Amino acid sequence: MRLILLGPPGAGKGTQAQRLIEKYAIPQLSTGDMLREAVAKQTEIGRKAQAVMDAGQLVSDEIVIGIVAERIEQADARRGFVLDGFPRTLAQAEALDRMLAERDLSLDAVIEFRVDEEKLVSRIEKRARETAEAGLPVRKDDTPDVFRRRLDEFRQLTAAVAPFYRQKGIARQIDGMAPIDTVTSEIDAVLSERVTV
Repeated sequence: MRLILLGPPGAGKGTQAQRLIEKYAIPQLSTGDMLREAVAKQTEIGRKAQAVMDAGQLVSDEIVIGIVAERIEQADARRGFVLDGFPRTLAQAEALDRMLAERDLSLDAVIEFRVDEEKLVSRIEKRARETAEAGLPVRKDDTPDVFRRRLDEFRQLTAAVAPFYRQKGIARQIDGMAPIDTVTSEIDAVLSERVTV
């Protein structure tokens, strides 16, 4: 099973990804984690990424796709994977499609988390407040200004990715504002209609 979870920061993708990887015994592929692993292992693509990062530049789509390609060849990803936070742009989505096609693979589903952005900001503010009250460090991403900036970035870059997959007929929208178990049930319903594992 090969899945993409799409949606703005704070929509609950990480929580649902954890449930999916437990249920289907497939890995969650995070581009940040994959980049760090490739650099640590000094793979060919990891060395390229290291050179770009050492120069203080952003890693190109070509390198990111190369790292995803390397990662899905590993044994634990043969049964499938969950991509969360990737693809971030239309160019990355198109490159991912080409890369999967070269391997005779395709995506089973793209789950798009619909949210009410103002309620989402309130949810993040509440999480930050409760974390601080518990005496724990508040994530930098959970401050309202940083979170709003991340939402703006999502709208500018990633919002074009969902229509790309909708046109292909594999994107399904779910209510990301619903309770966690309800969201899980919605995802299960989508996958049961789309996928035979």
